Amino acid sequence: MNHILSKYCPRIDFNSYEDFFKNFVINVPEDFNFGYDVVDEWAHVEPNKKALLWCDDHGNEREFTFTDISKLSNRAANAFFKLGIRKGDVVMCILRRRWEYWVVASALCKIGATIIPATLQLTSHDIKYRANTANVRMIVCVDDDYVCTQAEGALEEAPSVRNKVCVAGKREGWLSFDELIANESEEWERPTGKDATTSRDIMLIYFTSGTTGNPKAVMHNFAHPLGHIITAKYWQQVQENGLHMSVTDSGWAKFGWGKIYGQWIAGAEIFCYDMDKFVPTKLLQHMQDYNLKTFCAPPTMYRFMLQEDVGSYDLSSIDNFATAGEPLNADVTIRWEQFTGKKIREGFGQTEGPVLLATFPWIEPRPGSMGKPSPLLNIKLLDDDGREVDDGEEGAICVTNLKGAYPPGLFVGYVNNPEATAEAVGGSYYNLHDMAWRDVDGYVFFVGRNDDVIKCSGYRIGPFEVESALVKHEAVVECAITAAPDPIRGKVVKATIVLARGYEPSDELTKELQTWVKKETAPYKYPRIVEYVDELPKTVGGKIKRKLIRTRDGMLESKTHSHGVDKSHADESWHNR
Repeated sequence: MNHILSKYCPRIDFNSYEDFFKNFVINVPEDFNFGYDVVDEWAHVEPNKKALLWCDDHGNEREFTFTDISKLSNRAANAFFKLGIRKGDVVMCILRRRWEYWVVASALCKIGATIIPATLQLTSHDIKYRANTANVRMIVCVDDDYVCTQAEGALEEAPSVRNKVCVAGKREGWLSFDELIANESEEWERPTGKDATTSRDIMLIYFTSGTTGNPKAVMHNFAHPLGHIITAKYWQQVQENGLHMSVTDSGWAKFGWGKIYGQWIAGAEIFCYDMDKFVPTKLLQHMQDYNLKTFCAPPTMYRFMLQEDVGSYDLSSIDNFATAGEPLNADVTIRWEQFTGKKIREGFGQTEGPVLLATFPWIEPRPGSMGKPSPLLNIKLLDDDGREVDDGEEGAICVTNLKGAYPPGLFVGYVNNPEATAEAVGGSYYNLHDMAWRDVDGYVFFVGRNDDVIKCSGYRIGPFEVESALVKHEAVVECAITAAPDPIRGKVVKATIVLARGYEPSDELTKELQTWVKKETAPYKYPRIVEYVDELPKTVGGKIKRKLIRTRDGMLESKTHSHGVDKSHADESWHNR
């Protein structure tokens, strides 16, 4: 039996989803700390247990045991402590997919500091906002001209930041991480008394994608990693000592979902491919060559990989494919199974928590469905009055019973925003404001964000259903469905589409796609406006910015677009670096 898992889960194996839902429990120790109770504990009980296999696009490769991570993180903790970092101090990390992230994150846990993971794509304005919102004391950045320049510009107006540390290189005015830890001790004593952490102290701050207004600073406590036991063990189905890969940058909450917490608790070895950019054929080659056991990536990556010859790669070593981040179109999982013999298991959640709904091991994946609720979070679909809806009816996805035992993994509030915290988690349930419906077998199907649902000519149209119909067509790689202004109907359905290779915008193609949607779903849902773009506007977390499309269309209301041949319609502000 897994030594770490058994400490926190009285029971690990289950006979059915019903058994799992009824009997799964996580025990949260008062003093749980991931750095000591997972990283150091694995190093103690299995000194040679493999923790991380890292490689990049330049022929570099390194493998680490838990003993390696334990000793390196102790050296980093000693170095950071000498720089003045203490329990409760906030440190921002912009480290891409560098192996040092695992070391730095473990070290900061041991000190009791709070980590802000941040993406490479942030501008000086973004960094300044985060630093001043959370009172950041230190920033740790990968040696990247863009990242460091943006950080330098931000720190001129971020007085709380005392030190800046450069990883994987040297820069003038920055402390070198390698030099900082070079002569530090590999021993670090677990603090006691007031310097020790409790499971209620703040371990992580994630900034939301900011699709509406400034990003909110989401706080997670030290119990957060235990909530990801569900994510890793029972959705991604990671295997002890097996290689698991989740494709994500360390600045996203998906990194916490898929590349550190639940995976290491379950004893899996994490595989990290530090790619310069996403190239579908390179990713497929790595999936084959490294004999992965489990794999997780956002739906967009599956869609682009399906543009390649997936059948020419041997992916038979992979026992479980998973996806999250955006809803998975049924056609994608059907086509993926044709090439690999395995379905893709979808999971659903937010920056604010671990996986909330998923296709767990005892559940047969149902195309178009997110699966069933996690036993950890008591998920219900509620109407506007807080009553649970019937099968087939739309309701808001909510985490209920918050007045009982607070579930590990769910966020505990927003930084310096007691009003928003009280509104979100101060009552008996937390409303995600995502709409879904449940079938008679208990499978849950995503409809869309509450403000993304289109109300047109008396109908309510969920964007995901229309998007799923469109991506079944071979010409469509991905798309976004939104409401566009119309002088007669008020609102009409609009499709913003990225075309597959070999297809060009035309009136004929637009009519073909409109006819296609009329046959795939109810005819009134077809897009009356179709626009073609090179890429969709997305948050740094990879989610489609439907609000940005709606806002831009509102500004262009006086104009009529038939099919958007003019690629200048794809405003520069849509594109991330």
